[in-house]
Amino acid sequence: MDRATFACSTAFFRDYNSSSQGAFCLPGGHVDFIEKVESFTYSDFFRDYLIPNHPCIFSAKFTEDWGSRRNWVTWDGKPNFDHLLQKFGEAVVPVANCDVKEYNSNPKEQLPFKEYVNYWKEYIKNGYRSSRGCLYLKDWHLSRAFPEQDVYTTPVYFSSDWLNEYWDAIAVDDYRFVYMGPKGSWTPFHADVFRSYSWSANICGRKKWLLYPAGQEEYLKDRHGNLPFDVTAPSLQDRSVYPRYNQSQPPVEIVQEAGEIVFIPSGWHHQVYNLEDTISINHNWVNGCNVAIMWCFLQDELAAVQREINEWKDPMDDWHLQCQLIMKSCTGIDYKEFYNFLKVIAENRISVLENGLDDEASAKNTPKAAISTLGMLHAVFDLKRTVKVLTSLSANEDFKKLDLTSLSPPPEALLHHLKAAIDTALL
Repeated sequence: MDRATFACSTAFFRDYNSSSQGAFCLPGGHVDFIEKVESFTYSDFFRDYLIPNHPCIFSAKFTEDWGSRRNWVTWDGKPNFDHLLQKFGEAVVPVANCDVKEYNSNPKEQLPFKEYVNYWKEYIKNGYRSSRGCLYLKDWHLSRAFPEQDVYTTPVYFSSDWLNEYWDAIAVDDYRFVYMGPKGSWTPFHADVFRSYSWSANICGRKKWLLYPAGQEEYLKDRHGNLPFDVTAPSLQDRSVYPRYNQSQPPVEIVQEAGEIVFIPSGWHHQVYNLEDTISINHNWVNGCNVAIMWCFLQDELAAVQREINEWKDPMDDWHLQCQLIMKSCTGIDYKEFYNFLKVIAENRISVLENGLDDEASAKNTPKAAISTLGMLHAVFDLKRTVKVLTSLSANEDFKKLDLTSLSPPPEALLHHLKAAIDTALL
């Protein structure tokens, strides 16, 4: 991060209110296409897309040196089933049935990868029809299962990735996925986990994206407050069911070609179709630009849980704890883990600012090496954003009702350390 970008981001977030994220819409639905690798810098992306929360498309030049682009695709642009079976045939993968709706999503099952590929080949042979329905391999943690494989390198633009930095540190999960599906497979209307950013690279095939800027989803809810499963369904025209649909704007539509990367802003709902047999690589990620949006989302999720079990508030001694447990089971995180998330992010940056990076660490693919690559000013920016959100979390009444004695260091001590590190770095 250069000084001009640091100054720009500091000025923007000084008065930023994450509840205003829906205001960042695109005039006329235009989405920028980034053509040349050599003329597009990290600071360009940070300033023009991360800060204002705007989508963009990166050309296939940004992925042309990936191993998956070379090896997973045949000469005519189709999935290279033989190679994929050789490398991953014995893996067990999550597969969704696009033809079945269950609790506003597609039900999933676990299948051997070789069985899924055999299904896919038969599906193509039968004119994209099967008695089993349209099956879509989704949310496969391939990088975690096969770390030795030469699949891709995360572009520098997406390298400030707090979600995967944290979940890698605790060795529990990650938010890096592979998707593979036949023509006609699709993903219903949704926003990404924790209202994170996402990036999606097509290894082969084509996708159509319907994007709704943050806040537009409110006009798509039915009279009970539920979001639609399919935003193209004729039933949305029924004003007795969807009373505000006529106030919504048309979606921003993108057709993504092979090799291209789509950047999806934080909190933008979307629906996605595979127009051809398609393989894609996807990351969900959070950083200093959208961590406040994540925090707002968590507060909204807890409030929804509290409303749902409000009748048990008086008779239940540990009601506040139960709300946290339910929230974690639904979203994957609770307030105390969110504190630990912020702590890990902060401590990694404090370590780099205070101690620098030794030669051995800088040569490895580690979070601290990534922090160092992005520059000291980026680390300071990250700490300033962490201070902002941690201050809000510490003052939150629901957080203060929890037993915080297990948190180390205590929130007040961590905040003090953060502020001191920022002051020292800016001397």
